Amino acid sequence: MATARATKLYTPDMLALATGLVQFPFDPTLPLQAEARSRSCGSVITIGLALHADDRIGKIGLRVSACAIGQASAMLLARGAEGTDVAAITATTDALHQWLAGTGVLPDWPGIELIAPALAHPGRHGALMLPWTAACMALSSNAA
Repeated sequence: MATARATKLYTPDMLALATGLVQFPFDPTLPLQAEARSRSCGSVITIGLALHADDRIGKIGLRVSACAIGQASAMLLARGAEGTDVAAITATTDALHQWLAGTGVLPDWPGIELIAPALAHPGRHGALMLPWTAACMALSSNAA
């Protein structure tokens, strides 16, 4: 079994993801917003979303203050979210929780395998989940 030290966390592909967030700037006029903060590392992600009439994500914007894992995870969420329905975001979030807990498989989401090295680094699990948690919080505000 590979140890956390033996598993390279910051791969070139993962770091490249982290630099792409400029494509999804936070827009304070987006109607669904939430902020998630990690108690363990202090990372913060603010998300804004707009839905089409069919409850599919029409626009997403992010403000991210997180490590490269949090940034890469946010980029994967943003890149795959537009046009996706709310249920897919929730299901992917649940599947990520199960995968990180060792009770499930890596979910089917475009590019998600690029952050798979984080599995061997439990200290980064919170940062990986932060954008997904923020998205679920924003989407739940639509149901209220």
